[in-house]
Amino acid sequence: MSTVGKEEDIVTVACDEGNVGQQQYKCTNSKWVPLQDNCVLEVIKNLEDQSQGITGGDVPEFVELLSNATQQNGALVVSSQATVTSIVTILDNIATASSTIEVDQEVMENFLQTVDVLVSPGANAVWNNLNGDTNETRKSASSNLLLAVEKMAGALADEDTYQIVTETLSLNKSVVTEANNLLMINSSEIEIPATELSGGNTSVTVVVFFSLNNVIPVRTLHDSIDNTLNGNVILVNTSQRLDNISLTFEKNNTELANPLCVFWNFDLFNKTGGWDSFGCEPKFDGNFTVTCECNHTTSFSILMSPYIPEKIKEALAYITYIGVGISMGSLVICLIIEIIVWRAMTTNDTAYMRHVCIVNIAVSLLIADIWFIVGAAVSNENGAAVGPCSAATFFAHFFYLAMFFWMLISALLLLYRIVWVFGNISRLAMMLIGFFIGYGCPLIIAVVTVASTAGRDGYINSNNTCWLNWTETKALLAFVIPVLVIVAINFCVMIVVLVKMLRRGVGDTVQNDEKHNLKVIAKCVAVLTPLFGLTWGFGIGILIAPDSVGLHVVFAVLNSLQVCIWISINYTECLFNMVLYVVFVAFSHAYFSLKGFLHFGVWDPLG
Repeated sequence: MSTVGKEEDIVTVACDEGNVGQQQYKCTNSKWVPLQDNCVLEVIKNLEDQSQGITGGDVPEFVELLSNATQQNGALVVSSQATVTSIVTILDNIATASSTIEVDQEVMENFLQTVDVLVSPGANAVWNNLNGDTNETRKSASSNLLLAVEKMAGALADEDTYQIVTETLSLNKSVVTEANNLLMINSSEIEIPATELSGGNTSVTVVVFFSLNNVIPVRTLHDSIDNTLNGNVILVNTSQRLDNISLTFEKNNTELANPLCVFWNFDLFNKTGGWDSFGCEPKFDGNFTVTCECNHTTSFSILMSPYIPEKIKEALAYITYIGVGISMGSLVICLIIEIIVWRAMTTNDTAYMRHVCIVNIAVSLLIADIWFIVGAAVSNENGAAVGPCSAATFFAHFFYLAMFFWMLISALLLLYRIVWVFGNISRLAMMLIGFFIGYGCPLIIAVVTVASTAGRDGYINSNNTCWLNWTETKALLAFVIPVLVIVAINFCVMIVVLVKMLRRGVGDTVQNDEKHNLKVIAKCVAVLTPLFGLTWGFGIGILIAPDSVGLHVVFAVLNSLQVCIWISINYTECLFNMVLYVVFVAFSHAYFSLKGFLHFGVWDPLG
């Protein structure tokens, strides 16, 4: 615009060629910003004017003109709020006029082709703006569109049977009987109880909208911001009144829960419409479908919400990320301590293998945490890219398993040194066995898992988390089962070790320094096995009861603290002894220096 104006000025200008109406602009920060666009395609505006006086006899020809105009100007239609609103008005006028006639297949096909353009993905932005508009005429456009389709479905000839399919919707016109009372349309099922059909054949019209969740807002009496339209919208019209109907919806997102069976109530919110659950209730909630029973017919769908409310999810995310940060920092400290004390603490084979296990547990967990962060980084609300997410999942799976297998090696080392006292496996042999079990077994499990599930797109979760799939392929069992087996083996090892130690003192058969190492290993295995097992036990509990906030909180906290507990068990005594040694040396140095100063009258820094 080249118009000159002052800040906050509002100007009205004519629409571009081919459109009728006006546009308003507001001067904001020295720029003209669009304020309101009332421009309607001229061909659509002419049809709207003509539709005001349309009669039933005019409908077949007129609806064909509208269909042609809408499809020929599809890109312009879906980018203009005013044009979409105008077409909805035309469709409503056509549906009202059609109440006096019997609509045939050709008329309905032209009508639905127009609707198909309006509800296409390219119109999502327009519908978002219309649904949030303060003007009630625009705000009710989506409700009026659905009402127009319902009116047309009610005007179809009862005896006709046919199907109309477009990219965004499907219409099925059929007749049901007591013997054939189940309709399967795409992924949806509609069942009318035989008792409702005792009066004879019933004509049923079903329109399934595949993408109406982008058009119809999630307005409910409960006004929950967490609810999401999680299934197709199914419009059902019957030739006789029904008091019972069953509908089965396929879930769009299997990670959502708390299904609410709803229908579109055109009278809610000052006639702008909203979802209402009156007369409908869920009867079955499966992994992939929800079955609802209702005592009336209209437009139905399901509203669902996350297992955990968004605010609690944010709090859990903070706990998790802070915990992972603390864990990674602690693991780095652990590795630094190992570098410092390695030579002094690996004087015999038992001590050497114990510290090899510690280092590999720390390295495995540290790398697994890094890949956890990578997986979180490549995820977003719209899902994650399959390639990066699969890579993050593979390495996190591999290194988390490696951590548990190195814990198993610690337990087996303890069992070997306690039970086979006079056994003498060389250090090299123990290292080879340790690395094969510690990294070879996890690698085999991780590779087999990705090879057997990736081809079916079932390796990673279908939602916005980079982790092993559970709902479709149960790939998560490739982590859960090895962990549970290792925890069980470690418990058995501890029982055997305790029995052996009670029967004869461990100090009778091993040297003092080795006895100390065995006690430390026993302490680690005894504490860490239930700790890690309990932590991942809560993780399995989350799979069974994903709506439990308490399980999520406990799992997040334990997952964060287990590393700190593990490090404290391994290094508290070591660090305490180091502190005592430093304090002793410092005091000794000060004492002898002061003694020398008093005796000779000079300060002797070397004591």
